[in-house]
Amino acid sequence: MADAEVIPFHEEAREPRPARGMRRAGGLLVVCGLGLLPWLYVLATGLPATATAAHWPVAWVGLDALEALGLIATGLLAARGDQRHALAATATATLLAVDAWFDTTTAAPGGDFATAVAMALGAELPLAALCGRLALRALSRPA
Repeated sequence: MADAEVIPFHEEAREPRPARGMRRAGGLLVVCGLGLLPWLYVLATGLPATATAAHWPVAWVGLDALEALGLIATGLLAARGDQRHALAATATATLLAVDAWFDTTTAAPGGDFATAVAMALGAELPLAALCGRLALRALSRPA
């Protein structure tokens, strides 16, 4: 019997080693993320159950304005076939998910909460999923 050549089932593609600055930045981000973990406990145990925000309308109008800008930018870039739509889509999906989270967690019980859930399930989260899908599809295509 002749010697058979072993052919690997799955040959891993070799990624080029990231530049030194990129490795440093990545390490710094991991350290910062780990450093936030104890801070989460401090927030969870130290924040008051209710709070008054001085600029509440400005915060919400600003968030929704960023979402509108993100949706418009994502749509225009995607319609032109510009691969940078993946960046806009990622940011927009994040904003929409944050909006759904804060809408539902800050809504008063009853009608306000029902409206927040309806907006989250009917608009914000589906749009976030669409943006996420657009971003993933763009990133999975070869350049």
